[in-house]
Amino acid sequence: MDLDSMDCASTIDVTDDEEIHQDRHSYTSVSKHHSNNSNANAASGLLPTTTSVHELLECPVCTNSMYPPIHQCHNGHTLCSTCKNRVHNRCPTCRQELGDIRCLALEKVAESLELPCKYMSLGCPEIFPYYSKLKHETVCNFRPYNCPYAGSECSVMGDIPFLVAHLRDDHKVDMHSGCTFNHRYVKSNPREVENATWMLTVFHCFGQYFCLHFEAFQLGMAPVYMAFLRFMGDETEARNYNYSLEVGGYGRKLIWEGTPRSVRDSHRKVRDSHDGLIIQRNMALFFSGGDRKELKLRVTGRIWKEQQQSGEGGGGACIPNLS
Repeated sequence: MDLDSMDCASTIDVTDDEEIHQDRHSYTSVSKHHSNNSNANAASGLLPTTTSVHELLECPVCTNSMYPPIHQCHNGHTLCSTCKNRVHNRCPTCRQELGDIRCLALEKVAESLELPCKYMSLGCPEIFPYYSKLKHETVCNFRPYNCPYAGSECSVMGDIPFLVAHLRDDHKVDMHSGCTFNHRYVKSNPREVENATWMLTVFHCFGQYFCLHFEAFQLGMAPVYMAFLRFMGDETEARNYNYSLEVGGYGRKLIWEGTPRSVRDSHRKVRDSHDGLIIQRNMALFFSGGDRKELKLRVTGRIWKEQQQSGEGGGGACIPNLS
């Protein structure tokens, strides 16, 4: 397998703001004209309907939900604190000066609300008080994943099935089935390769997907090669699996065993933590044999699932399952 540089396909996905907008409107049906009337009703003490409350908290500038401090002009039009700075202290609705008036009534309404997670459309069933919702969404298991391709920055986000198809179709990543692998990495003029992100391979086993990375970079002053595995899912699921990597030649061998990192952790974060098989360039060229002018590394490995066996006192032992 040649390890030539791979360019990230130019792919445009829905932005986070657009996604939030869609999710919010999946459970609201009130027009934005009604939103302005609702703001006036809140200021006058009238109780809004359940559906209009969500529109009431929608910032007219960015259309995101407003969180305290919520600002208003003298005519009662509201907007979020972020957009207040963007509109140069002018109300975007009536163009009057905003000043520093807080909409305390609307902030009280916000405190009483329970809202669905913004990833409801992706499967999250949770409903939270208004302020707890923000904290939950930063760690929600249903939040979309970033594209794990490391050849170049890729802004695509989505669930795992979508990203697998994206890697295959847009990045032309090699796809393999099975829990063992035997890859041969070949590169001419390896001494010219610095900080190079090379081949990504995706494996499908145990009904899950794993990404195998192999690349070159500088570790301090020493040029090294590194191979590591990432699990396409959350960290809690990743802990159910182990993997091993092995490289060697001429009576020498290096072996790495560990738990795959979740793709929630970026490729760079895993690499910079040195959580994988690291091979110094001189050793890699020794394994390659010949005149040491060409890299020829054979990396073998396997993935297994940890199974907890019952034992006395509730203890147990973890055994590899290769079925």
